[in-house]
Amino acid sequence: MGGNGLTVVRAGRLIDTIAGEVRRAQVIEVRGDRIQAVTSDEGRYPAGARVIDLSRHTVLPGLIDCHAHLVGEVDSGHGYAHLVQRTGAQEALAGVRNARETLLAGFTTVRDVGTFRAFVDVALRDAIEAGDVPGPRMLCAGAYVTCSGGGGDITGLAPDVDAIVPRELRFGVANSVDEIRRVVREILHRGADLIKVIATGAVLTEGTAPGVPELSEAEIRAAVEEAALYGAPVAAHAHGAEGIKRAIRAGARSIEHGSLADDEAIDLLAETGTYLVADIWFGDWIAEQGRLHGWSPEVLRKNEETTEAQREAFAKAVKAGVRLAFGTDSGGYPHHMAARQFAYQVRYGQTPMEAIRSATSVAAELLGWEDRVGAVEPGRFADLVAVEGDVLEDVARLEELSFVMKGGEVVKGA
Repeated sequence: MGGNGLTVVRAGRLIDTIAGEVRRAQVIEVRGDRIQAVTSDEGRYPAGARVIDLSRHTVLPGLIDCHAHLVGEVDSGHGYAHLVQRTGAQEALAGVRNARETLLAGFTTVRDVGTFRAFVDVALRDAIEAGDVPGPRMLCAGAYVTCSGGGGDITGLAPDVDAIVPRELRFGVANSVDEIRRVVREILHRGADLIKVIATGAVLTEGTAPGVPELSEAEIRAAVEEAALYGAPVAAHAHGAEGIKRAIRAGARSIEHGSLADDEAIDLLAETGTYLVADIWFGDWIAEQGRLHGWSPEVLRKNEETTEAQREAFAKAVKAGVRLAFGTDSGGYPHHMAARQFAYQVRYGQTPMEAIRSATSVAAELLGWEDRVGAVEPGRFADLVAVEGDVLEDVARLEELSFVMKGGEVVKGA
C-alpha cells in the first residue's frame, strides 16, 4: 500500500460485469481490502498513493469458481476407495497447495462443494480467513449428503473392510428423510456454509450410474427445508434428467453438472431460475488422462456417455436463458487449469462477456455475495485480475493472468 494507505490501479480496459460492457482508461482506488472509487483516468493521482499501471491490460473482478474441490489430491481415475489410505492431515496439506494454485490462477472466491474427508474444507477456509495460508475466499459444503453406496460414498471396498470406514469419510451418508434432516443439521453445526446433496450417481464414483436418481424428491426437499432454517442453500449434484427435475422441484438453488438434462429439465431450470453449474471442459481432461494413465474402464465409459450430452444440454440452456454460473470441478484436474473452462463456454453458445459474467456477477448472485465480489464497484472487496490485451477478443487469455489482487493485496504481478 501507499504511504497514505491508498492504492491506485490504472486499467486500460475495465470489464463492467454488471452492465456487461467495457470501460476504457479507468482508475480503481483501493483502500484496505475494499474498492473505494472507480473513476476516469485523467493522469493525476493523490500524493503518496501507490500506483499500479495496468494501462495495457484488461482488468476484471477476481474470478469465482462455483464448483471447486480444494481438499486432497487430483482424482486418480479409479474411484475413491484409495481415500482410506490417506489421513486427514495429508488431505489438508494438499488443500493448502491447491488453495494457493487456485488463487494464483485468478480465482479469488470459490464455492467448495464437498470433500469425502469431512470438514477439512472448513478448516482450510478458516486458515485462509485467518491469514495463515494463501487462498481464495471459500464457501464450504463440509461433507456430501448421499445414500449408502451412492455417488458421495466410499465405494469399491472389500465387504469385510467396508463396515469399518471412519465416520468422517461417510459423515453425510443418510437413507431416509429423517436421517437427511439429521446430517444436514450436523454438517451446518460444524461450520459448513451450504449443503451438497448427491441426487444421482456419479462419473468418478465406482459402481454408480450418473443417470440413476439416488435420492427421492422428498429426501432432497427435507435437505432444502432443514438447510433453509439456517439460511443455507442446497447444491444438487445431478447428472440424470429425473434427478435434476427432482432437485429443482425440491428447491435446490443450483444443479451441478446437469449432463443428461432433457428439454423438460432445461425448461424447468429456466422457469424456476435455478442455477446450472456445468463443468463442460472436464470431460476432455478425463478422456485424455484416462488413455494415458489407464483409468478405470467404468469411469471412461461413463465419461464418454455424459461429456457430449452435457455440452449439448449446456448449449440448449444458453438458448433457453437458464442462469449459468461458472464451475469447473477443480480437484478432478490440477487447480491451476480452471480457466480452461471459459473457452468451452464460448464454444458452446455463450459470448465472451457472458462467460466472464458467469464467473463474476452471476456467480456472486448464486453465492449470495453480490455485495462483496463479482464486480469492480465501490464497497466490494478489492479482488482484481488482469490480462494483457483484449480478453473479449480471446477469452482463453484468462488462462494466463499477469496480475492478481485479493482484498487489496497483490498476490501475482506488479
